[in-house]
Amino acid sequence: QVQLVESGGGSVQTGGSVRLSCAASGNIARIFGMGWYRQAPGEQRELVATTSSGITTHYADSVKGRFTISTNNVQNTVFLQMTNLKPEDTAVYYCKMSLFERGSTTSSTHWGQGTQVTVSS
Repeated sequence: QVQLVESGGGSVQTGGSVRLSCAASGNIARIFGMGWYRQAPGEQRELVATTSSGITTHYADSVKGRFTISTNNVQNTVFLQMTNLKPEDTAVYYCKMSLFERGSTTSSTHWGQGTQVTVSS
């Protein structure tokens, strides 16, 4: 079994900063992809940032230059540092990891429980 537990989030004013964390635990052999997604009310879930174990990164155009994704591969944790936040960043943020469990040759995808980030003007 694999679990992803998110922490961080909350309410901030425009221009503020928030750091999200997502730690994976369980029967993990290797994580090869980590990412953050968000979903605003009435909207579809969208990609925010992804990384392959911190080596390569990809950002949505709307967050480039403001958000930074990073990892602690020893602790199976992915972070999202968000700066210069805007009201349109308000959403529930979800982490996602793609990995191999021990004893399995098939990869699996797991999601965190989601954490709310609210940016007020």
